[in-house]
Amino acid sequence: MAKTQYSFSHEMKELGAPSGFTLPIRELRLNAGAGFIVAVCGTMMTMPGLPRIPAAENMDMDEDGNLLGMFG
Repeated sequence: MAKTQYSFSHEMKELGAPSGFTLPIRELRLNAGAGFIVAVCGTMMTMPGLPRIPAAENMDMDEDGNLLGMFG
């Protein structure tokens, strides 16, 4: 679930664990590769996940300070 980190509700001004509220779901996003659905409860940007092997694992630097593995 993607929502404010300040509250268990969708309202960031309702700090902590308020009771007696209905959680509105604004959007459902399918993350088929990861195998789950994200329920978005407000206006926000989400970050993409990493692939199984992140590109950073194939990057290195040679003795002269040149970057290797940046583009394939």
